[in-house]
Amino acid sequence: MRALWTAASGMKSQQLNLDTISNNLANVNTTGYKRQKVEFKDLLYTTIRKADLNDGVGSPVNLQVGHGVMPMATSRVFTNGSLEATENPLDVAIEGEGFFVAETPTGEFLYTRDGSFKLSVDMDEMRLVTADGYTILSEFDDEIVFMEGMRDISISEMGLVTAENEDGEIEEIATIKLAKFINPEGLESVGRNLYKATVASGEEIPMEDENRTSTLRQRYLETSNVQVIDEMVRMITAQRAYEINSKSIQTADEMLGMANNLKR
Repeated sequence: MRALWTAASGMKSQQLNLDTISNNLANVNTTGYKRQKVEFKDLLYTTIRKADLNDGVGSPVNLQVGHGVMPMATSRVFTNGSLEATENPLDVAIEGEGFFVAETPTGEFLYTRDGSFKLSVDMDEMRLVTADGYTILSEFDDEIVFMEGMRDISISEMGLVTAENEDGEIEEIATIKLAKFINPEGLESVGRNLYKATVASGEEIPMEDENRTSTLRQRYLETSNVQVIDEMVRMITAQRAYEINSKSIQTADEMLGMANNLKR
């Protein structure tokens, strides 16, 4: 019976849906996290009878039966999360679109919305890095370096980083690089709040001063855009869909039992 396999495909799909919802809820307090949603497509159809209408005679509709459902994509929703004040001068939130650009030790560029930056000390220099130690890049793809003794780090809305040197003078260090993508949903999540560019996302588009539509907020962090209530509703919906698919399997099994017992 088709119903057995059709309902089984529904149960598998709803299991993936529940896995995605669980991951969203697990990251409700993750800085800069963007929630995921599962997109489904129906499977192939068996055509029992095609539509055939000649001179007003015949059937104007097809007689078809489907074979279930399958998940096609897990897309991310890149709406902005709320801003949370931290009073930490190295915490920076992006208000608007775009990503910070981080460079790994292997030279690979990764992208993040997590602005909880740190200072990595190397001899008499300090570099601005992510919590994993990846270098945050300037608009010229250089490291953002502070010399020993610098203090009172300030980051403007346009990303200009300044600090006070040992002589009490304000020095301009660099401008934090922001990048955007034509299709941010095509980015590949690699964990640790990081994304990698793909063919689907397109190459990075640096947001220069003249076309920068986003602003930076120092001493703030962007919270997750997961809404717990919405995810709970989706979880209940997924649970009920899973339950009704399992009921379809039970019903199909009972019908097969009836057919087997006809001779008795």
